[in-house]
Amino acid sequence: MKKKRSRTALTAAVLALSLCPWNAPSERAAAEGTDASAGQRQVAIVIDDFGNGMAGTPEMMKLPVPFTTAIMPFMPTTKQDAELAHKLGDDVIVHMPMEPVKGKPEWLGPGAITTAMDDAEIRKRVEAAIDDVPYAVGMNNHMGSKVTADERVMRVVLTVVKERGLFFLDSRTTYKTVVPKLAAELGVPLLSNHVFLDDVYSTSHIVKQIGLLRKHLESNASCVTIGHVGPPGKLTAAALKDAIPRLQGSARFVRLSDMLGPSAEQDIVPHS
Repeated sequence: MKKKRSRTALTAAVLALSLCPWNAPSERAAAEGTDASAGQRQVAIVIDDFGNGMAGTPEMMKLPVPFTTAIMPFMPTTKQDAELAHKLGDDVIVHMPMEPVKGKPEWLGPGAITTAMDDAEIRKRVEAAIDDVPYAVGMNNHMGSKVTADERVMRVVLTVVKERGLFFLDSRTTYKTVVPKLAAELGVPLLSNHVFLDDVYSTSHIVKQIGLLRKHLESNASCVTIGHVGPPGKLTAAALKDAIPRLQGSARFVRLSDMLGPSAEQDIVPHS
């Protein structure tokens, strides 16, 4: 059961976090009420790369709608970000570092999963990551275009996810993903990304991707969209803040956990 926000308790709790100078926005409760009266279409915003005090973190935490924080394990602000997101009533998921086809190893962060590891090491790392992120209700992949296409590795990852009672969000960093097949086989609740907001770090591109989100909703009942803190963080937060009031006329904003249920697997909306 989701814990309802209490404005008084929330404000007091957030003010108590002296390391977090931004307060829980009072407009968030009002916006959530607006969402509830909007159409049946749903939008789940997921923001990746929390956990390292990245640019845009305060701005994202001020978004006036519920969203999902994907928090990297074993990082300087992992627990702080998870605590604040939980107090705000937002979903917390583990942003699990996974080996890509291309990319520098240092981009992965600590505790990453690679295809060279044996099953026991993979299990150990996934369990440790879940233990390190407080209040986690799910997991998604950080990078991972190589790992999410590897059936052996993902079978171990998803087995642990199921054992821990979590869901998995396939960030869809590769069209070769084996996650839908294995999740169905293992009985793991699965959601998939449809639109990356900020794979190019410019306001014009982010606005264009929000347009793709809107277009996706014209023919689909729901849309999962992923943005990031870090290099594009402030740009993405500003674009979302501007777009949310307009999107609320036809859709309501939800957490990933609110969106769980049987649904057909769909391809990610490409960027061009």
